[in-house]
Amino acid sequence: MSNENKRISTAVIRRLPRYYGFLTRLMEKDIWRISSRELAERMGVTASQVRQDLNQFGSFGQQGYGYNVAFLQKEMQYILGLDNKHTMVLLGTSGLGAALLETPGLIAKGFSFVAAFDPDPDLVGKTVSGFVVQDLLGIEEYLSKNNVDVAVITLPNKEAIEISKVLAGTRIGGIWNFACVDLQMPNRIPVENIRLQDSLATLSYKINEETTLNGTGIWNVW
Repeated sequence: MSNENKRISTAVIRRLPRYYGFLTRLMEKDIWRISSRELAERMGVTASQVRQDLNQFGSFGQQGYGYNVAFLQKEMQYILGLDNKHTMVLLGTSGLGAALLETPGLIAKGFSFVAAFDPDPDLVGKTVSGFVVQDLLGIEEYLSKNNVDVAVITLPNKEAIEISKVLAGTRIGGIWNFACVDLQMPNRIPVENIRLQDSLATLSYKINEETTLNGTGIWNVW
C-alpha cells in the first residue's frame, strides 16, 4: 500500500473513518467479503466514488471478488494511524472537557489522556475523572518534558487563542479544537477544528427542510 506522497483531498480523508467503521462492523457480523457496490450502499455514496477513494492509497479489490474486509479494514487502520497509540492532554476541564475524559471510545481508538490542565485556580489541584488538574500556565514546561501527540482544547475562545500561541512553540503533534474559533497554527501542527454549533445548524437545516418542503418538493414561502 502506497499513496506515493500524493496530496489527498480533505473530502476523501473525512470519508476514511467511515470506511473503517463500516468495515469493522462487517467483521463483527462475520462478513468477510464485500463489493464496491455493497460498500457504497452502506456509505451512501456511489460505487465509483468508493473505488476512486480507495485507489488513492493503492489497489485493494479484485475484479469479480470485491474487497477482503479484514485486509481492507487493516489497511484503513494503518492509513489513519489507528494502529498507533496516541497520548493527549486536555486543556479545559469544565463541561465538555470533563465529558471527554470519560469517553471510552477514545481509548478504543488508541487515544488516551495523560494529563489535564485548566486556567481556573479554583479547579487546579482538584481531581476530575481520575486526573489531578494542573495549572494551564505549566503546559509549556510539561510538553517540554513529555512527548504528547494531541492537545485537546475545550477553552473559551480568548483562552483558546492565547494557548494556541504557546502550543505553536512546543513539540505537540496536533490539536483537537472544540473552541468556537478556528485556530491558526504553523503548518507542522495539524488542527482539527470541531465546530459543534455548525453541526447543530446542519441538523436544524435538515429538520427545517422536512417541515417546510411541501409534497412537490417546493419550499413554502413564509
